[in-house]
Order: sequence, then C-alpha cells, then structure tokens
Amino acid sequence: MRIWPGKPYPLGASWDGVGTNFSVFSEVAERIELCLFNSNGNESRVFLPEVSAFIFHGYLPNVGPGQRYGFRVHGPWEPENGHRCNPNKLLLDPYGKAVEGQVKWDEAVFPYRFNEPETSRNDADSARFMPKSVVINPYFDWESDRRPQTPWHQTIIYETHVKGFTMRHPGVPENLRGTYAGMAHPAAIRYLKQLGVTAVEVLPIHQFIHANHLLERNLRNYWGYDSICFLAPHNEYAASGQLGQQVTEFKQMVKALHAEGIEVILDVVYNHTAEGNHMGPVLSMKGLDNAAYYRTHQGQYYMDYTGTGNSLNMRHPHVLQLIMDSLRYWLLEMHVDGFRFDLAATLARELHDVDRLSAFFDIIQQDPIISQVKLIAEPWDVGEGGYQVGNFPSLWSEWNGKYRDVVRDFWRGTDQTLDDFATRLTGSSDLYAANGRRPYASINFITAHDGFTLNDLVSYNEKHNEANGEENKDGADDNRSWNCGVEGPTDRQEVLDLRARQQRNFLTTLFLSQGVPMMLGGDEFGRTQHGSNNAYCQDNEMSWFDWEQMDDGLRAFVSRVIQFRKDHPVFQRRRWFHGRQVRGTGVTDIGWFKPDGELMTDADWQAGYARTVGVFLNGKAIPTPDHRGEPIVDDSFYILFSAHNEPMTFKLPTCPWGDRWEKVIDTNKPIPDLREHEELRAGEDVWIQAHSVMVLRRVD
Repeated sequence: MRIWPGKPYPLGASWDGVGTNFSVFSEVAERIELCLFNSNGNESRVFLPEVSAFIFHGYLPNVGPGQRYGFRVHGPWEPENGHRCNPNKLLLDPYGKAVEGQVKWDEAVFPYRFNEPETSRNDADSARFMPKSVVINPYFDWESDRRPQTPWHQTIIYETHVKGFTMRHPGVPENLRGTYAGMAHPAAIRYLKQLGVTAVEVLPIHQFIHANHLLERNLRNYWGYDSICFLAPHNEYAASGQLGQQVTEFKQMVKALHAEGIEVILDVVYNHTAEGNHMGPVLSMKGLDNAAYYRTHQGQYYMDYTGTGNSLNMRHPHVLQLIMDSLRYWLLEMHVDGFRFDLAATLARELHDVDRLSAFFDIIQQDPIISQVKLIAEPWDVGEGGYQVGNFPSLWSEWNGKYRDVVRDFWRGTDQTLDDFATRLTGSSDLYAANGRRPYASINFITAHDGFTLNDLVSYNEKHNEANGEENKDGADDNRSWNCGVEGPTDRQEVLDLRARQQRNFLTTLFLSQGVPMMLGGDEFGRTQHGSNNAYCQDNEMSWFDWEQMDDGLRAFVSRVIQFRKDHPVFQRRRWFHGRQVRGTGVTDIGWFKPDGELMTDADWQAGYARTVGVFLNGKAIPTPDHRGEPIVDDSFYILFSAHNEPMTFKLPTCPWGDRWEKVIDTNKPIPDLREHEELRAGEDVWIQAHSVMVLRRVD
C-alpha cells in the first residue's frame, strides 16, 4: 500500500474528494501505524511516513468516506514515567469525526493482565474488541440555515436527551425514535414550538462508551458523560447508519430546529475521558501519549477532579488545541449555537487551584468564533476548592446552583431564606454584578438531569436508586426535596393538589425570575423517574419521556407562563434593579412588601418573613432600549409569594404604587386564564391559598 507524506493539518482524517489525509499527535511515539479495516474486519497496516512537530501524517489516494481505521503506536512502555505505548492496542483517533461500534469488554483492551494488574504488560491484540474511527464525507447542503441568535435575556432553555425525548413519542415513526432524525421530526419540533422554549440543551452527544461494570448489571450509560471522541456525534443516536451517516443526520437535526427558531446547545465533557485511571482501558489518548493528554502524578497514577478516574491535562498545548478544534468544529461544521461545559472548574485547573485566568479561559476569550456563542459553565467539580459559582469570567453564564437551593428552600418553608430568595429572584447580583456581568449570567434552574425530576421532587422525601444496583448509596443524599419540613394535609386528594400546586409554584418562580430559565425536559408535564435522583445508567422506560402519561393541564399552564414571560420585558431585564425612583412614576424600579401592604424595612429583612413576600416590578423602568433604540415600556406587576402552610390575605399597596389591579396568574388554579381578569383596588385584601403564587397587573 503506497502512502504519501501528506500534511500535518488538519488533524484527524480529511477526505478531499480523491484521497484521505491522516494526521495524529504524539510527543512520545517512535512510529505510528495507520490501520485500515474492511467490512469483514480484515486489517491492513501502513506506517505514517512523515513527522512534523510531533504530528505524524500521511496521505492515501483512493481512500474515502466509510473507511474504518485506527492507530497503533510504537513507543516507550514506562508506566512509572507515565508512558503506556503498546502497538498491540488499536487506538481511536482523538480527532475522528465518526465511530462505528462500541467497546467489547475483553482483557485485551486493558494495558495489564487481570491476574497482575499493578505490574504486568498485556500484549494481547485489542483490534477485534475495539470500535473503529471512520472517514466521513464533510459536505452537506445547509441551504439557507442561519443561527437563530436568540439574545441571552430572551432565551428559554429546555434540557433534554436526544434518545429519551423521542423514544416513546407516539407522533414519531418507530424507526426514528431515539435518534437525531427523531428529534428533527415535525412532531417533536412542533411540541417544542408549542411549549415556547427557544433552545434545547442536549445531554452529551460526543461519542461515548458503556462501562463494563454497567453492562454486567444489564445497565447502560444513558447520560453519556464518558466521552472518548470529541468531534464525533454518538453513533447509537443515528437511525441511518454508523459509517458517517450520524454526522449527516445530526446536521439535519440542527438544520430542522434552526428552521423553527430553536437553538441547539451541547452539553460537552472535556474534563475527562472514558479511559479512566491506571486500571482503565486503553482506547485512544492513553496509548497515544498518556503523559501529554492526562494529569498524572507519581508517573503511573492520575489526578482526578471529576470522580471518573482521570482529568485532561489543560496545561498541554495539544490538549488545549484538541478542545478548541472540537469547539470550532461543532460551531463551524455542525452549526450548533453554544455549549454547556460539564464540571467546568476542572478545565480551569492549571496546577491544583481553580484559576479564573487559566489558559483555557484566555484562549476562549480571544477566539473570534467561540467567544461569540452561548457559553455556560457548570461551575464546580469534585476537587478541593471546586465550587466556583459566581467566579467565572465575564464572558460566561453559569448554572446557578445557589438559585436552585434557595428557591427549593423557600417553597419547602425553610426559615430565614427571604433575603436570599429576593436576591435569586432578581438575578443574583451578589454573584455576577461585580465583574460586569448582567442578570443573564445566571442560568436559573430548579431541577436538572442530575437529581429528581420536578414531579419527584414534590413527591419523595428519599431517593430511590435501587435499580442502579448500588444499594441506593449513589446519588445525592440531600436533594433538598419538597416534603422536608412542609406541614400540610393528610387527605390523599389534598396531598395531590398540593403537589400539583408546588410544581406550578416552582415553574412560575423560575419563569418570572430575572436571568435565563432552564427547565428539565418533561417537568412541564409531570415526568417521573419513580424517585430515582441518579438515573445515569437507566436507558429504559424510567428515563424515556412517557408521553402517554402527560399531565395536559400542567403542560398548558407552563406554555402559558412561558408566553407570559415572553410578552413582558420586565421579566427579561438586561440590567440590574437598583431600587431607585423612576422619573414620571413616583415609585422605584422594584419594591418589596409585607403582607400588610407596607414596604419592607431593613429590620423586616433581618427578622425574616421567610414564607411570604410581595414584589412590585416597574414596567416603566426598563433601562435598556430595544434593537431600534426605542425605549421599552411594559406593564407593571405585583407578585405575591406565599410558602405559608395556611391561606393568607395580602393588603394591596396604595398609591402611588397602583390604584387598580387585575389578577393574571394564580397557581391555585390549574391553568391561568390570561384573558379574563378579576379587578382589585389599592388597599384591598387579597386572599391567597397556602403554598401559591399570585401575579397582579397594574391597570393604568
């Protein structure tokens, strides 16, 4: 087989219409073999003939899309020095854009023999147990595709799962369910449009593996947080095939969602890979250049800030390059709209401490492409000092874990949280204002994939993860569930009514808070995981959306509240409240009230009033103009929050705060009627049900 020198860049396999250039990095390799496989699994090998600055490369004419391939690395086997080269191990291309197959768990894919795990070298050939990288055809007709570019303050995120969203959807053909094509189906997109969300944040779709310990228990890696190829869409989510068809199918999904104005945000896992620690398999980077790709200590061991066995070495320029090339690929070639970075604090670790000015953030900041899209950090990891909520650079938005905790505490009636609740409701300025960020730096959420669904949050006091086979010891022990501390009815129907109302309370609070709301997919119709708060390995009916059991009333409520938020800029402010008097209105931009209709004082905040509060939002005080430069003027609203165990009366504030009011949302009612309104007068008493929210609009 004749191979030409080719080019070092771009890395990976690049088809030009005539042949394919192969290029791979290793600082430690002495030689690298390119291995080609036919449909029967027969292998042909050829050494990459050229090396340029540690990049091994070669060009093969007449090799094109659909070609399966991998690498074998000849180099030092010195685990004590961090080197694990072994040409008997077939390796996936870190830059591979498609993968066929999954790992077949055999001793051959491990670097050691099972009977001598700490000292032996395993020279069994792993090729027949390994998935293969695939050369793809990069060409795709995007036609008139354009990114929706929804402004941050108008964004409403729906966190969901490509497979779980459509696996049981009755409107999606069976052969498309659970796939990219299924999510692109008109029935799936129509649902998202009717709900009113502007972006889907999909759980990881980078190629990942199913760990052996899960398969042995008849379980699978459902969430996908075990990536192995950062440029390849996961092959099992493709309805059309695994020899590059998954790339085309993913692009078609993005194109279809964009056509309806819906953005696609990827949950990406760049902090670790599926190769685990020194006891893990050799699948790709570990065999190419272990010491370059991973954070090691004492030579053969791995730093683990993620709880998964390893952490990528963000100090190495080629690792940074891999991540940046991956991000640019998904933006430029796959047209996605942004990223949510899993355990993002790990990416900031230069040596040990989390460094806000690490190389990763510096590179992101100066990149003309990546810096212009939506960037969301999960601002923590499991290492020391890893909880970094509020500490990311100004370019970033963050999952606001403090919002989640405080809002849950408020609705379960925890005392002395009112000051925190007010701060979270207005965008968490204590976390984000100091470094020039705006309210949309806060990604507000009540629930996410990692934890209870909303329905389960208000229904269970304890987790039920027994199906995971870990004796219910996995998952968070204190997920701040609803029932803890809530005194309430014992009658079965009253309990069900209260649970339903609490779901409406949480969702109304979420969509009326300043910042960017993120809703866990299925929470809008009462999806349950039957008490599991860690369904990471439940690729089955526990996790898949059960469309037949939809709570239509809750779904209708949520879609109306989302539309209500969209209709009123006062809930989508781009700047902070200041409590200053607004010219021409006689009142401030925001006001906080006690149940007696009087303004809260400093002493009142210190005293608590932890379970009830009223807030006035001045629609005449939106400080930023619209895209035409015209001032934004909205209605003004008075929102009553009561986490009290008994019904209460609130006295409406008197002039100048308002003379006449009309009720527009009451979570005591299953579906808000936004057309017919009950009118009230200043100074009147308003009755509000226990555990409920009421929204009043000022009639000017």
